[in-house]
Amino acid sequence: MQEESSSAELNKWQYRFFTIWGGQAFSVLGSHLVGFAVVWHLTETTGSATVLAIGSLMNVIPGILIAPIAGALVDRWNRKLVMIVFDWITAMFTLLVAILFVYDAAQIWHIFLIMFVRSSCGCFQWAAMTASTTLMVPKKQLSRIAGANQSLQGIMGIIGPALGALLIALLPMQSVLFIDVSTALFAVIPLLFFSIPQPVRNGTKVKSKSDSKTSVWQDLAEGWKYVLGWPSLLAIIILAMLINFLINPAFALLPLVVTEHFGLGAYELGFINSAFGVGVILGGLTLSAWGGFKNRIMTSLVALTISGGAVLAVGLAPSNMYLLALAGMALFGFLNPMVNGPLFAVMQAKVEPEIQGRVFSLLTAGAGLASPLGLAIAGPVADATNNQLWFVAGGILTIIAGCVAFLIPDIRKIGLGMDEDQADKTVEKTPQKPILESALPETTQAQLE
Repeated sequence: MQEESSSAELNKWQYRFFTIWGGQAFSVLGSHLVGFAVVWHLTETTGSATVLAIGSLMNVIPGILIAPIAGALVDRWNRKLVMIVFDWITAMFTLLVAILFVYDAAQIWHIFLIMFVRSSCGCFQWAAMTASTTLMVPKKQLSRIAGANQSLQGIMGIIGPALGALLIALLPMQSVLFIDVSTALFAVIPLLFFSIPQPVRNGTKVKSKSDSKTSVWQDLAEGWKYVLGWPSLLAIIILAMLINFLINPAFALLPLVVTEHFGLGAYELGFINSAFGVGVILGGLTLSAWGGFKNRIMTSLVALTISGGAVLAVGLAPSNMYLLALAGMALFGFLNPMVNGPLFAVMQAKVEPEIQGRVFSLLTAGAGLASPLGLAIAGPVADATNNQLWFVAGGILTIIAGCVAFLIPDIRKIGLGMDEDQADKTVEKTPQKPILESALPETTQAQLE
């Protein structure tokens, strides 16, 4: 009887979670398609590094300004409503821009607007789904769900760009946007039929803002105080800021490198983004089998240093060696899970659960703080010089930063003192929202946790 009860309970959570998860997966696919389509549209119609840099800014700024607030609000609001409302806001804005394309009235600023709105809504959706997963899934099953999420992201990273390149060649822009609107339905419909658990704060289930004893700003202040009081965390944020200053602008210019330097088109841009996705899958599988060094941060730093070489390869590839750039992107993707996975595992093991949402949001926001400045500089400089310059500079800086980090005690010691069993369990359930993250189109940035 006990076995039958356990089986029924298992089936119950699986049915609810995977129905919701499957719907969100369709939404992620739509985001990949739109992300590729809008970036290619900007590349094809303007050929301007400045325009691409501004477009990337529209994706980056919400992660810095809105993500910390979104994390605090999601802890207080009804998470089911958050996912439904922000899915629909995203769909409605996408539909509006699609209609503008139908009447040939779409302007560049409309593209910027939809990129900003989608990125902003994504901050709320990611926070709500990530936090809800922990409450919907039994703890002993979290590792399997984490594996499913990693596999999904890798698969989307492979098929998303390739399918996007195919669709943009066969269909007008508005048709690709309409496809994304339809995928939003798959994300919303399951949410209408299932409940989403709410978090517990101070022993009381949070139902609305009025139920909370502190304000959003007090919650954010508490998170900032926690971060500022941890030298190791501050050192990592500063390191990430330095790297993202050049890495994000470099990958924002990738479409122009493919079209102008290599003289190729949408298919080749799709393939190079897909190579990143293949790398992510292989890197995640390798990390799962290997487990990394005993000091988990050493795994991240070694992978970070080598990834600088991968970026440098893309920047130094001659115009007749597209395959070298392809290999560089695949290697960069392979190392990405090894940089972010162990780092987040250590963080989640050491940060108290009730403050993790705020701390992780502040961590990713702080890490991306330098990206807008880099993007603002990169566009005009690349237009006046060479689009590959930023890959070369970013690769060299990443190598230097990785080597210097080995010499900083505050960074090295953050990976010490973890119980191995705790570390293994934590790395499997950690939401992989990258700190050190390239500003590729949404084909590599959409996260489903």
